[in-house]
Amino acid sequence: MMKSQKGYALAGSPSFAVALRGIGWKAWWMRLRRWRELARQRRQLAMLDESALKDMGLTRGDVMQECERPFWDDPQQH
Repeated sequence: MMKSQKGYALAGSPSFAVALRGIGWKAWWMRLRRWRELARQRRQLAMLDESALKDMGLTRGDVMQECERPFWDDPQQH
């Protein structure tokens, strides 16, 4: 993705409030746990070296794009 497209990609991401609207306490707690796990995974991804990224077929740009996503932007919730 090009830098000029960054704003466009984020425009479609759900807001924090929308992500928690209308769910019960257990679901709310599970979602918070999922968000924490996503944040941890994104931090670990950012720490990988170029060799590891190449093995996974990712570029540093792919990693930066993923790490710039807000913690509540969960790909499994779409």
